[in-house]
Amino acid sequence: MANIRDLNRVVIADADAMRRLASDVAKRCRAGDVVVLSGPLGAGKTTFTQGLAAGLGVAGPVTSPTFVIARVHRSTVGGPDLVHVDAYRLGGLAELEDLDLDASLAESVTVVEWGEGLAETLSPEVVRVQIERDTDPYTPGAPVPDERRVTLIWPPGRRG
Repeated sequence: MANIRDLNRVVIADADAMRRLASDVAKRCRAGDVVVLSGPLGAGKTTFTQGLAAGLGVAGPVTSPTFVIARVHRSTVGGPDLVHVDAYRLGGLAELEDLDLDASLAESVTVVEWGEGLAETLSPEVVRVQIERDTDPYTPGAPVPDERRVTLIWPPGRRG
């Protein structure tokens, strides 16, 4: 795989490759970063977060926080904790602010699934991860290729 500094857009063949990419991204993340994951249902947002967690060395398992909204995974290596948020069911910015994420923001890497248009207000250090796929995995009879296209958009001054 290419060095993460050289990546802006990459094609991912399967879930393992998604986790490896995210683990590489974790090496460039630092406390205070907010990672905003966007993509359709079944795109691989939680899979990406699993790889990010592995790269950060946090306690798992990492599963979708859809019903609990947010989970904290503590570092096992002295690095930043991982705060994993699913904003799918949130009604807007006020509900995101009610989660009181700013209490741990400076010491953690905060990942927000479905956070586009909301989570960018949490920090000036936002890493945007856009995941695209060609087919809808929930359409009966539709082929479900594992391939995804991932676009990484780093905060100013963090790329290259």
